[in-house]
Amino acid sequence: MEDKTILSEIHKLVEEEHRLRSQAQHGEISSDDERARLRELEESLDQCWDLLRQRRAARDAGQDPEAVRTRPKSEVEGYLQ
Repeated sequence: MEDKTILSEIHKLVEEEHRLRSQAQHGEISSDDERARLRELEESLDQCWDLLRQRRAARDAGQDPEAVRTRPKSEVEGYLQ
């Protein structure tokens, strides 16, 4: 997977996040539905950003960025900010 593909996925997820927030503001979806989907989106975004950072770090270290794999959501969400 190329960095462009990951960035494209990030942009797609952010667009969906904005659409969901707009729908919630206009009463088009319930806040429970919104919260559940937003949580999924945030976790997926965290995974994408983590993968992109791993790929960049591998490249900077002279390693193959294609060898980097997506970490499980449970691992990525457990990181301290």
